Amino acid sequence: MMKWYRKLYIGEKAKKDRFKFIWQVKHRHIVWNGYVITLASNEQNLLDIIQVTELLQPYYKNRELFIVGIAKGYDEALIVAKDIIDEVYQKTGEFNIRQFILNCQKGNMSSS
Repeated sequence: MMKWYRKLYIGEKAKKDRFKFIWQVKHRHIVWNGYVITLASNEQNLLDIIQVTELLQPYYKNRELFIVGIAKGYDEALIVAKDIIDEVYQKTGEFNIRQFILNCQKGNMSSS
């Protein structure tokens, strides 16, 4: 099951086709060179960067993923992840990405 962050972080290259990109991920289609940035599967880590084609594997079929960002290319995915981490640190003085994102999703904090 995929959940999407309502204030999704989007890389520069992914912005142009963001609606198509999101539709393709939701419907489990291939997005060539597409990456999603998710809350980490291990709560002690910050984020996971997953190539969209990997999401087609059976392992992910019943996994809960909280997608917080999208990117075209691994380099852009690293930049988006860095931007998320930078923003959380600037606004909170901490690196608790999960808490920040979930609070923003509930409307308890502004991420803009």
